Amino acid sequence: MADKAINAAFDTGTAPVVDLHGVSRQFGDRPALQDITASIARGEIIGLIGRSGAGKSTLIRVLNGLDRPQAGRVVIAGQDITDLDEAALQPIRRRIGMIFQHFNLLSQRTVAENVALPLKIAGQPPALRRKRVLELLDLVGLADKADQYPAQLSGGQKQRVGIARALAPDPLLLLSDEATSALDPETTHSILDLLARVNRDLGLTILMITHEMEVVRRIAGRVLVLDAGRIVEEGPVARVLASPQSDTTKSLVSGLSPSLPADLVALLAPTGDQAILRIDLTGRAARLPVLQRISRLTGQEARLLHGGVGDVQGEPYARLFIALGTADATIIAQVTADLSPIATAIEVLGYVPDHV
Repeated sequence: MADKAINAAFDTGTAPVVDLHGVSRQFGDRPALQDITASIARGEIIGLIGRSGAGKSTLIRVLNGLDRPQAGRVVIAGQDITDLDEAALQPIRRRIGMIFQHFNLLSQRTVAENVALPLKIAGQPPALRRKRVLELLDLVGLADKADQYPAQLSGGQKQRVGIARALAPDPLLLLSDEATSALDPETTHSILDLLARVNRDLGLTILMITHEMEVVRRIAGRVLVLDAGRIVEEGPVARVLASPQSDTTKSLVSGLSPSLPADLVALLAPTGDQAILRIDLTGRAARLPVLQRISRLTGQEARLLHGGVGDVQGEPYARLFIALGTADATIIAQVTADLSPIATAIEVLGYVPDHV
């Protein structure tokens, strides 16, 4: 009866799937999580990104009740799990699916038996288990592999089995722990496409834990950046890619956003003939004719030195490095004021000679 009551609350409630309030966890004198406050709405795909040791694994354990915070509250779909005992945690934990970097399949069980395992543990009758397993294997594109063993599968197929197993108990929240790190790029893309389809078709909330910003760019709508146990930045993925604020984020996205070439960086000086501007834009603004806009405003020829336009699931973002054609402070201020309403960030990087 307790399971049914919890499932009903999970499935019909409007509370965020995850609500963290000031969560902290320390091991000895080493802080693993420091005052984490974050919320994940139903149906969101969130990227949680950070380097090794940032606290990602500890946060996963806190979310599924395997570890307890020393301060703060952990609320899952409106249920405060912070101080629940093991018996009370079990029905909640069953609604949290988990997929792993190294698949964690049982080698002596068939694909179908691996997928059925959480249903068997929950006491579901064999006929219902079989029906659910076949549905899930069809969903992940492995309907013809039900009677094979993990050793007969490729890495991508093993991860699809892991996803089917995680979906078996109809979770409300899916935690993906570096699920694509062991896969080649093509297989990674196919797994991310599958997770996006699962999110879209089932309305499943997904938290992607990764150290790869490319994974976040392809699938997530919002990103949380973790460093030394703290959230140092969060926001829509397109905005964070276009204009990262923290040093950690800048490092993590460095391969995905254009940077000024080294030969131009070497020419930058505190004074010079023309200013070099970095302009970050997202959404519709990323595709506006910025150079023409600046030229009309100032009467100066603005030139694009470097940059590019990217895309996050249909949301464009751009980073442009522009030679303004003048070093006049009044004109620079005029350009900055004009572009500020549409840009996420504008920065004068320095000045270069006329011939650049």
